[in-house]
Amino acid sequence: QVLPVESGGGLVQPGGSLRLSCIFSEDTLDYYAVAWFRQAPGKEREGVSCISSSDGSTKYSDSVKGRFTISRDNAKNMLYLQMNDLKPEDTAVYHCARDPYYYCSGAFDFWGRGTQVTVSP
Repeated sequence: QVLPVESGGGLVQPGGSLRLSCIFSEDTLDYYAVAWFRQAPGKEREGVSCISSSDGSTKYSDSVKGRFTISRDNAKNMLYLQMNDLKPEDTAVYHCARDPYYYCSGAFDFWGRGTQVTVSP
């Protein structure tokens, strides 16, 4: 299995926006749920959002609801996370990951190495 690879992180001011991308191996998005996680310094890894492969249903953590949007493009094997109204507490390394089921079971087995998002004035 080729691990997913994230991109799109960077430095942004509070209130700004970023879009993260993650490329998966072919057909991953047709078979498996995929998700975004983040880990801030001194904190545990947090599940940000997940999208199923079956019906495209999504889940979001309470901290990002209304601000972040997860989406996918199966033909391009791409997963996205649109992040709006960014806050300093969103600063973290963001990882994409694959779930071995078509739904968001939580049993993620393949992880990207991460992309840094820094929100600072």
